[in-house]
Amino acid sequence: MTRLAILPMLAGAALTLGACQSVPEKIENKENLLAAAGFVAQPANTPQRQASMKKLPPNKFVRQANGSDFVYVYADPIVCQCVYVGSQDAYGQYRQMVFQKNLADERRMTASMNQDAFDFGPWGPWGPVVIY
Repeated sequence: MTRLAILPMLAGAALTLGACQSVPEKIENKENLLAAAGFVAQPANTPQRQASMKKLPPNKFVRQANGSDFVYVYADPIVCQCVYVGSQDAYGQYRQMVFQKNLADERRMTASMNQDAFDFGPWGPWGPVVIY
């Protein structure tokens, strides 16, 4: 295999291992970012709030008009049984934080792949020559 063929395989393996988080762990990580971005958790602690939360798609953003502004709502019926509410600025901050986290994860994965790079020295720069 060539060096170019091994890199996508290593990247795929790293992504597969990263996907081993359980659903509640992924949601909890997302909620930590939501809180850091300025979203406020509103507990579904009354029957009316629980019924309202059940109308929202779970673990998805919903944009709702609030006068001349928009409010972003994120319902979590699994981990916190609450609804996160944030402004357009909080949503923008959240998206920026997700981008930065993904960039850091990609850099960490690239550094790991470079550290564990295979030594192609015995086969030359292009790998073994295979004759069929």
